[in-house]
Amino acid sequence: MTPAGIIMALGAIVVSMLMDGGQPTALIKLPALLLVVGGTIGATIAGGVRKDALRMPKALLLAFRPKYRYDAAGFAEHLITLARDARTGGLKVLERELPEAQEDAFVRTGVELIATTSDPDRVRQVLEAEIMAMRDRHRTCWKAYAEMAGFAPTIGILGTVIGLVRVLGNLTSPGKLGPAIASAFTATLWGVLSANIIWLPISNKLKRLSEEETRYKALVIEGLLAVQEGLSGPQLRDRLVPYLPPEDREQTVAATGGVRVARGDAAA
Repeated sequence: MTPAGIIMALGAIVVSMLMDGGQPTALIKLPALLLVVGGTIGATIAGGVRKDALRMPKALLLAFRPKYRYDAAGFAEHLITLARDARTGGLKVLERELPEAQEDAFVRTGVELIATTSDPDRVRQVLEAEIMAMRDRHRTCWKAYAEMAGFAPTIGILGTVIGLVRVLGNLTSPGKLGPAIASAFTATLWGVLSANIIWLPISNKLKRLSEEETRYKALVIEGLLAVQEGLSGPQLRDRLVPYLPPEDREQTVAATGGVRVARGDAAA
């Protein structure tokens, strides 16, 4: 939805200008765009390290097109279905038959841990350390785009000041003052526009994806530890359902042969 939202916002600006008799093409000033975009990116890179800069393009692509959406309800259903087999055939059953263990390195690591160690505290410690490291990596990316949203308006004002200095240096041509001043303020416009319509939404999207992945992995930890504990299918379902969004709870309970759950928090 990020590309659609940005396009919608830009479209609203263009349509409003046309309705007011303006010319959107007047905003396309390459010097202003170069100053705002280049200055914003440069200032952000200057405040980080090399590996942070290398992560930014990948994070940008991820914001526009997430490569993987975590299906918490699907994982819960698969795990509940395999709980009985894991109790009778051993935890190695999960390595062979749990789909997420084949696709997700985090789940695979968790399954290997519960199959090779009987210490649940050690399993939780290792997996939570993985989550903390992941969140640190993600924070670097979404924070960088948040910083770009902070730099862009200021750099836009800088561009306007530069333009006004040029205008004030040519007061001998009064007829050219109007277009020159309008051109100078284009930099401020692009600074504010890029901050609020591009960089800040991208930062928010990356933060949202990080939070979603964190919640999913917290569910994985609780589910695998419950299986290691030897809980039955209904007991495991009761442990996992509270971690699911309200809209997924009834479907998961029904898919695993449970009873209908209360939806008192459906607005949560």
